[in-house]
Amino acid sequence: MTAVSLHLPPTPQLNPSLSFLYKTTSPAQSPPLSFPLATSPPLFASVLTSRKRRQSSILLEATKVTQKPVFFSAASGTRSFHHINMAFVIDKFILGTFFASISVFFLLCIFRRNHQNLKNEQKFKEKAAFKTQNDNVQRPEDGSDPDVIIVGAGVAGTALACTLGKDGRRVQVIERDLTEPDRIVGELLQPGGYLKLIELGLEDCVEEIDAQRVLGYALFKDGKNTRLSYPLENFHSDIAGRSFHNGRFIQRMREKAATIPNVKLVQGTVTSLLEENGTIKGVQYKTKDGQEHRAYAPLTVVCDGCFSNLRRSLCNPKVAVPSCFVGLILENCQLPFANHGHVILADPSPILFYPISSTEVRCLVDVPGQKLPSIANGEMAKYLKDVVAPQIPPQLHDAFISAIDKGNIRTMPNRSMPADPHPTPGALLMGDAFNMRHPLTGGGMTVALSDIVVLRDLLHPLCDLNDADSLAKYLESFYTLRKPVASTINTLAGALYKVFSASPDEARKEMREACFDYLSLGGIFSSGPVALLSGLNPRPLSLVLHFFAVAIYGVGRLLLPFPSPKAIWIGARIISSASGIIFPIIRAEGVRQMFFPATVPAIYRHPPVDDKSDDVQKSR
Repeated sequence: MTAVSLHLPPTPQLNPSLSFLYKTTSPAQSPPLSFPLATSPPLFASVLTSRKRRQSSILLEATKVTQKPVFFSAASGTRSFHHINMAFVIDKFILGTFFASISVFFLLCIFRRNHQNLKNEQKFKEKAAFKTQNDNVQRPEDGSDPDVIIVGAGVAGTALACTLGKDGRRVQVIERDLTEPDRIVGELLQPGGYLKLIELGLEDCVEEIDAQRVLGYALFKDGKNTRLSYPLENFHSDIAGRSFHNGRFIQRMREKAATIPNVKLVQGTVTSLLEENGTIKGVQYKTKDGQEHRAYAPLTVVCDGCFSNLRRSLCNPKVAVPSCFVGLILENCQLPFANHGHVILADPSPILFYPISSTEVRCLVDVPGQKLPSIANGEMAKYLKDVVAPQIPPQLHDAFISAIDKGNIRTMPNRSMPADPHPTPGALLMGDAFNMRHPLTGGGMTVALSDIVVLRDLLHPLCDLNDADSLAKYLESFYTLRKPVASTINTLAGALYKVFSASPDEARKEMREACFDYLSLGGIFSSGPVALLSGLNPRPLSLVLHFFAVAIYGVGRLLLPFPSPKAIWIGARIISSASGIIFPIIRAEGVRQMFFPATVPAIYRHPPVDDKSDDVQKSR
């Protein structure tokens, strides 16, 4: 085996600063470093022993200083390599420099990202400035100010007012119109939402309004149907979904709020938030007679609904309108499955039926896009009769045509908006002003009530809300703690709408058929997804597993008993289509908060409570 020898240069040519590392010997006394050529790599540095690493560093310094060649001799002849590069020597100094460079690079990236976020935040504030008034806000000191101002007295605002009022907070609610609202959505409360209503002590608000119990769903497709019941076996017999007139439900909650001594309801239109040095101090509003008023509170909660004109200063709204609902009321008809919501997988998109009283059934026809046939010139009636009516169950056909002929046709845009808050001292967003999803699954009120429970629990230890900065930092945990329920329902609503809608794409057709058949299997295949939809099992990971189980089920049906090239191609596109549906929704919801909430530092923050407040807390 041939050996290679390395001869070191004379000591006097070394950098004096390194002489203490080198044992002074004459060149003749210095034995050459040798290793077998057959086992050595092209460069000598990688096989130096640890005992010789110090000498290799000295050799490198010598070569750099003297710029003289280093010779390698072998039996076959002599090879010379001039000016060996430093990168060829694996040395502790080189490694240290490398890792230091990488660290500095990452630090610069983080600094640049933070700097960009600050610039975006400044731009955002400038863009939203027209919705706030920045002046010297002078609050009266007579102790008459509320603890919390709530903008909007819909489901979220009124439920929050009742909850905080019963906790001893002084609450002022400002609502544009206190008369009974008339809406075609917000009429179905899932069982998970009903459990939250009980937790808030508001379950009596669904009494005396002719609310109907809802026990599950029935799916219809191409003449087939399947029933999906809520998994309520482990709950009290009273637990179920509830459906009702939205206006009646809201009025019941407003009446309840009015009976709480420290809750005050005011009719007025909030025109702006009052801001001072980046902190929201209250609101400015206009009453029906045109008079301008101001109200001040340590915390302002904006719950002014899907058409909010205040949220732009508190979040980054990304509102999408994928479709519109056309609403009808069918009278004196029986649904095929009593006490169930009915979903017809029609073309081009789903149709919903559910009871809202003992004699009325709500029908919602989804029309993709934002452009609707005209109601005034009869185009809408023609569309409903010619396109929609042939696809609905025969038991409902005559009542459907009769409802069209009566002419009471209502429309409502279906909005979706992921929660993207801009934490602001003194203010908080809730309800549809903060977060929306497609109303196909009827999950909006469940999310709102769940958010109220989270906020109530966070505020409960606090007696003084006046430290706006500490309160804002503490309430950042709200945005993560709400995620299990909110992200599960939001993701499922968006994904189901896309799967249930008709498409000319072959893979999407197979996905739709597979979803219907998967849910028809019964057992965990139906109870699992329904538990997610109803808010009884808010687990995002379970949602993702069921969603891709549907896709894999669809692929398996194509490949059995014998796969063909076309079937393999469509199967691959099904997986791709499923990923294209759910992953963008998950990304908008926030992967970290959705699946790894324990890694978010905000949830570990302690409430800013003074020791002296303990006695006050006990007195509540």
